[in-house]
Amino acid sequence: MKIPAKAPEGGLPPRGGLLQGKRHRRLLRRLLFLIGIVVVWEVLFRIGIWPSYIFPSPIDVARTLILGLRSRVFVIGILESLKRLLQGYALATTIGLSLGLLMAQLPWLKESLGMIVLGLQTLPSICWLPLALLWFGLNERAILFVVVIGAVMSISLATEDGVRNTLPLYLKAARNLGARGWRLYVEVILPGALPSIVTGMKLGWSFAWRSLMAGELLYTLPGLGNLLMMGRELNDMSQVLAVILIIIALGLLSDQLFFGTIERRIRERWGLLS
Repeated sequence: MKIPAKAPEGGLPPRGGLLQGKRHRRLLRRLLFLIGIVVVWEVLFRIGIWPSYIFPSPIDVARTLILGLRSRVFVIGILESLKRLLQGYALATTIGLSLGLLMAQLPWLKESLGMIVLGLQTLPSICWLPLALLWFGLNERAILFVVVIGAVMSISLATEDGVRNTLPLYLKAARNLGARGWRLYVEVILPGALPSIVTGMKLGWSFAWRSLMAGELLYTLPGLGNLLMMGRELNDMSQVLAVILIIIALGLLSDQLFFGTIERRIRERWGLLS
């Protein structure tokens, strides 16, 4: 027979109940906020400030979204865009981590290549498209190049900053305990830099999304960007807004299921969660 948990002395509820209550309140606040946005949207539509073909109602957008999913048009676009995104992001992560670690360990590389990386970070991804088209032609490799170059800068800079900002106290303590060479790097420096690295990877993911959409908007390949362009050409604002909602939903899911989980585990490991 399972004995129910009792509240500790002082009448405070158990920790599990407090966490569950916080999650429920957080979910309720988010749900009410989304409902409020939909209500305001519907009110603006009914007032008629803009024509319906420019500002459709939430019902029209939901209908377009359901039809697109049932006909698999949106499903194919999602899968194709995610395939390109994952390929480019994997390459960007590999290159960015390697470049960031090298710049952190080699001062001459930081002073030379690091300056170029920092400058390229400020360049919008759309600016790489003409160069990619001239180098690779009008094909998927051009889009893949834009995705990689759009994400690799933030990952490399965050990795380099995380390694350089490792607390000297940790390094001294590790050396006093006998850590040298690769053990010092793997067991102390990289774990210490992990929060910054994860932040850079999260930023790289968002930059990769933006770069991918910019490439797909200009090239007729199956994908969410192409669906956005088709909606614009057909003057179908419902499709445009439906695709935008899909992109937002994919971004939130990736943050909650992947990056959010990693960040929570890191914070728990570092004792930053109450």
